[in-house]
Amino acid sequence: MTATSAETQALIDNGGADLKNRKNISQYSKFWGTDHAKDTKQDERNRKDQYESLVNGYYDACTDIYEYGWGQNFHFARYYKGEAFAQGIARHEHYLAAQIGIKENMKVLDVGCGIGGPAREICFFTDANIVGINNNIFQVDRAIKYSAKAGLSHKLTFEKGDFTKMTPQFGENVFDAVYAIEATVHAPECEDVYGEVFKVLKPGGIFGLYEWCLTEKYDHDNPEHRQIRHEIELGDAIPQLRTVEQALAGMKKVGFEVLRSEDMSARNDPLPWYYPLRGKLSEAQTMWDYFTIFRLTTFGKGLLSGTVKILETLGLVHKGTSEVDRSLNIAAKALVAGGEAGIFTPMQLLICRKPEAN
Repeated sequence: MTATSAETQALIDNGGADLKNRKNISQYSKFWGTDHAKDTKQDERNRKDQYESLVNGYYDACTDIYEYGWGQNFHFARYYKGEAFAQGIARHEHYLAAQIGIKENMKVLDVGCGIGGPAREICFFTDANIVGINNNIFQVDRAIKYSAKAGLSHKLTFEKGDFTKMTPQFGENVFDAVYAIEATVHAPECEDVYGEVFKVLKPGGIFGLYEWCLTEKYDHDNPEHRQIRHEIELGDAIPQLRTVEQALAGMKKVGFEVLRSEDMSARNDPLPWYYPLRGKLSEAQTMWDYFTIFRLTTFGKGLLSGTVKILETLGLVHKGTSEVDRSLNIAAKALVAGGEAGIFTPMQLLICRKPEAN
């Protein structure tokens, strides 16, 4: 594996002690109102046109909160009775790697890699060489440091980059396989990122992902459904949630063969994917999970929110962080509501192949 590029390293080195963008954090809330009925087409266009500032502001503010409340792997999972929270998260990643067919020493791309949690787990599981791309330099820096601490610097590389513009950065027909875990939903249009994945993937290669989607049960004429959708978008920096049909159409439009499409949340699991967000201590599956669930109880979230407000007042965290924290709490309730109603899934599994070259 090659080292992190000089361009990415320079951004880290020149960023000083604080790589977060203060302006993006403080302006995150300008993209949203809490009432879906007042959200206009122009608001939606603004979110799509300025998605880079939107998403970066969100993750600059919430990365530390995510790590505190959820861990280093920023995604949902399926769970079995008695299964530890962290074990379910890891198994979800292993399952995707197995469906793609990731093997030892393959060159693999992680699209929207966060702070590298899934890349580290999949690397341990498969011994593949993984490149992670992320447009947030704060998270890239953290991914590099965590992976060095895990002893994986020789297998993992992380780059600052826009996943809708990967070809100029990596070239075409470079990666043996590509995966994305709940990341491509941040793209203004799914074809923007799917098309770039198609170009950087080798012919015959597999692209596998868990996509956030609205299910066939979603009814746009239902005001309650629209409000749930709006609050998920608001609290998770999503320009516009797409339906499963739109995601499939996007894959086919850019040239992929769709081998499999399944809503993994629709399986008859004993515990729903959103059970940690309900914040019920009675649902904790292991002793250690009590700490995770406690942080997601009403009291635990209130304690964190109060702490963030105090730190922001004292100037110890950036202005706007408490507003993003408030958005996270709105989204948590909406995610549970969307899951219970069956109108939303964070794990639409798509396994797609790039046709062999003629």
